[in-house]
Amino acid sequence: MKPEAQSVDRAELARFAAIAPQWWDESGAFRPLHHLNAARLSFVRDRLAAHFERATKTRRPFAGLKLLDIGCGGGLMSEPLTRLGCRVTGIDADDAALAVARGHAREQDLAIEYRAESLESLAKKKARFDVVLALEIVEHVTDPEEFLRLAAGLVEPGGALILSTLNRTPKAYLFAIVGAEYLLRWLPRGTHAFRKFRRPSELALALRRAGLEIADMAGLNYDPVRSLWRLGPDLQVNYLIFARKPRRK
Repeated sequence: MKPEAQSVDRAELARFAAIAPQWWDESGAFRPLHHLNAARLSFVRDRLAAHFERATKTRRPFAGLKLLDIGCGGGLMSEPLTRLGCRVTGIDADDAALAVARGHAREQDLAIEYRAESLESLAKKKARFDVVLALEIVEHVTDPEEFLRLAAGLVEPGGALILSTLNRTPKAYLFAIVGAEYLLRWLPRGTHAFRKFRRPSELALALRRAGLEIADMAGLNYDPVRSLWRLGPDLQVNYLIFARKPRRK
């Protein structure tokens, strides 16, 4: 990525670049994201439908909406949201992940614009999007508060920002690091740093300071019996935030 991308953690970038070929391998290094995807997509779809007054039973309910997928990786969220009608731009600092994303989108005959571009660059261009996604990325950047300020600045008035990340709790440490990285080996060791986890109250404050209103939060809760993720009220491990930008008066 370009040198002005101050939000990028180079050590994190190298770690993810090394496993980029596995993005679409459901049993590989990104297995947890594949398992999370149905619950994440449900949250995104339902909140956007309510916010923009769209009917989810139509084939492409979000036709016409411009969406930015920050840290898009191999395109796990970019592709289903394109199928739902969004005009998706995916950005990532990892050229290897972008190559995988472009190749997979071609195979699926999906028109998605993938770019090796930074938030700082988009901000300088005064780019604006109806929807900005930042899913499982806040815990990997150098300065989460500055990252959120830049991301919020890319949201059109009347638009929305959706993020998901890990809470800074003992339960999150045990589940996301001890369990997922060391015991179950769902993730490569070193994927997460506990000091980078953020409490919902911290992110809510940062988003409000950036001019957004918090409209909804939900937890991503793991059901070990059925081996799937569900949306629920428990925010102690993974959680999602839906924030909106007021329209200009």
